[in-house]
Amino acid sequence: MKHTARAILLALTLALAGCSGAEPEGNRWQPQPGLAWQWQLDSRVDPSVDVPVYDIDGFENTAADVARLHRDGRKVICYVNVGAWENFRPDKAAFPRSVLGKENGWAGERWLDIRELSVLRPIMERRFDMCRDKGFDAVEPDLVEGYNNDTGFPLTAADQLRYNRMIASIAHELGLSVGLKNDLPQIHQLLPDFDFAVNEECAQYHECADLIPFIAADKAVFHVEYAVPTGRFCAESRRLKLSSMQKKLELGVWRKPC
Repeated sequence: MKHTARAILLALTLALAGCSGAEPEGNRWQPQPGLAWQWQLDSRVDPSVDVPVYDIDGFENTAADVARLHRDGRKVICYVNVGAWENFRPDKAAFPRSVLGKENGWAGERWLDIRELSVLRPIMERRFDMCRDKGFDAVEPDLVEGYNNDTGFPLTAADQLRYNRMIASIAHELGLSVGLKNDLPQIHQLLPDFDFAVNEECAQYHECADLIPFIAADKAVFHVEYAVPTGRFCAESRRLKLSSMQKKLELGVWRKPC
C-alpha cells in the first residue's frame, strides 16, 4: 500500500525530531474508567446534560457545537461510521461501488469491503480530518466487526484486525484518541491500539466481563443498554467500573445513568 503524502510528512517530521511512531500518548486525551457520558447521535447536540464526556455525530455537529461543549468543560468524541457506506452522508460519492456490500439492517447503509485499505484509507483520513478540524478530542469508529456479519464479502478476523489497526493509526496520527466499538472477540489483540471502548448491550448478552482488559489498563469503557433496565445491570457496572447508562435505540437526549 502506498503511503499518503501526509503519512510521509509525518514520518519525516518524527525522524527530524528524533522520534518514532504515532502521536505521543501523553498528547492525547486518555479517558479513565468511571467517567459519566452522554451519547447523542440523533440530530444536533443538546448540551444540557451535565456530564464530562459527550459522544456526538461528527457530520451533524459543527465546530461551534464542539467549542460550546469545551467551554462547559466537556471532552467530545466524534462518531464516524467506518464499516458501512451511508447514503445520507455528504461524501457518499467518494466510495466506489466495488466496496459496497450487503445492506446492514439500518436504512441507507451497506457494509464496506474493509480489505480494500488503499481505497478506504483516504476516505477515512478525510473524515477524521473533519473531526480534528472541528476540535473533537477523540473518535468513535462504528461497525468495526464486519467479519462477524453477512457483509457480502469473505471477511476474516485477520482482515478486521488490519482494518481496525489502520483506523486507530489514522486517529493517533492526528492526535485524537480512538475507541474500540464492540468487537469483543478481538479485545486482547486490539487493546494496545485503542484508548477506550464503547459497548452496546454487554449486560443483555452477559459479556461485560469481557471488557475487563480495558479497565485493567486504566482505559474507560463507555457502555449502554437499550432493553435491560438499570436495576438489572448497574450493580455489575459499578463493580467493573464501567461508564454505564440506559438509552433509547434512537440515541436522542434521554438517558438513565447508573
